[in-house]
Amino acid sequence: MLPGTTIPSGRDPAEGARATGASGSTASGRRIDLNADLGESFGAYRLGADEALLAVVSSANVACGFHASDPRVMERTVALCKAHGVAVGAHPGFPDLVGFGRRSLAASPSEVRADVIYQVGALRAFCDAHGVPLQHVKPHGALYNQACRDPALAEAVAAAVAAVDRRLLLYALPGSELAKAGERAGLTVKREGFADRGYRQDGSLVPRGEPGAIVEDPEEAGRRAARMVCEGRVTTREGADIAVAVDTICLHGDNPEALAIARAVRAHLAAAGVTVAAFSAPTST
Repeated sequence: MLPGTTIPSGRDPAEGARATGASGSTASGRRIDLNADLGESFGAYRLGADEALLAVVSSANVACGFHASDPRVMERTVALCKAHGVAVGAHPGFPDLVGFGRRSLAASPSEVRADVIYQVGALRAFCDAHGVPLQHVKPHGALYNQACRDPALAEAVAAAVAAVDRRLLLYALPGSELAKAGERAGLTVKREGFADRGYRQDGSLVPRGEPGAIVEDPEEAGRRAARMVCEGRVTTREGADIAVAVDTICLHGDNPEALAIARAVRAHLAAAGVTVAAFSAPTST
């Protein structure tokens, strides 16, 4: 099983307020980052309810043009994040627009490193143009899943992030090869849980296309998110409970129920006394 550890708790300011500091702990409450994959439209094609989701989440994983998006969508999404006070993260993927970056590719570690540097650098340029710090990097789709399993690809992703800026946070599945590589590279790794995805017994995600891969019921997603944060547990596809430690919870913007899920997750977290807030982002130099 991918190992989990104790979930950190954080400050508990008034519900609904967004904070910018890193996660910490107090006796009064918990704090969690809520992230969503956004900016995945392309040209005339629109995908997701980005602006509505930005009113709910604290961090955005912005597509960087390889699996989705284009320069205009990237810039528009960064501007929307700034307007909503949402932290910006880069969401690099495999060069696979047709497959939305969810098909496994036999890319070499050197190719992955160069592609991730390219994508993160492109989004960071838009962040700089709008005076917005880049907070984190989270690989997309098949690149994320392969890097969580494959030590060589994990090292390539971590090396790419470190090459751009070691102060950038790296989002990764707890206990995965990607999390381990990020720590070895000197990066701050934030452990990610998924409200709208199914889990297997080993702590990995149920592959898309298999039964139980996607959680479509908003209330179920909300309950799962609150339980991950407050109890450090999640129920697998097989019905067993496993330990999972999280610093951030992900929602997928292309899920047809994304907005309803996001609102349900916020409601369940608020009911549990959990504050939703982004981490602090590095200051551009």
